[in-house]
Amino acid sequence: MRNFLLFSAFLLIGLTSIQAQRYGHLNLGNLISVMPEAVAANDSLKMIQEAMVAKGEEMAAQFKQDYIKFATDVKAGNLTPKVQQEQEESLSKRQQELGSLEQIIGQAIEQKRNELLAPILERAQDAIKAVAQENGYQFVFDTSIFGAIMFAEESEDLMPLVKAKLGIKE
Repeated sequence: MRNFLLFSAFLLIGLTSIQAQRYGHLNLGNLISVMPEAVAANDSLKMIQEAMVAKGEEMAAQFKQDYIKFATDVKAGNLTPKVQQEQEESLSKRQQELGSLEQIIGQAIEQKRNELLAPILERAQDAIKAVAQENGYQFVFDTSIFGAIMFAEESEDLMPLVKAKLGIKE
């Protein structure tokens, strides 16, 4: 009988602790988008991208100009076969470089984005963790991930608390 009472007591304590769990949610993407440092990072990325694209366009324009000059010289017969072959090879190499430039720019922008956003994401995650711990939440779900939550019962939106923790005004 005593064992049954102990078992019942543990079961009752276990059930009440399960019911006492608190769940919260927020949209991490929306949170990051309102963080001032994320706005500054996006502005910085935009400027870097514009500069890289402008340089690429300048290189493409120069290539086009050089190609037109080359084609004109070939038609006029102004080039020796050796010089013509050297210029063809040079233009071909430059054309390949231009072709891979878009990929290089994309990779550079992605690397810079990751570099700039890593500390911002870390700061947001630290604030979420602090709010969760301060307010007794056992789980916090990110609703920015499509389909991450199929069903949630009585979950609280922590966005206002996390914004306050980060010093972001509504």
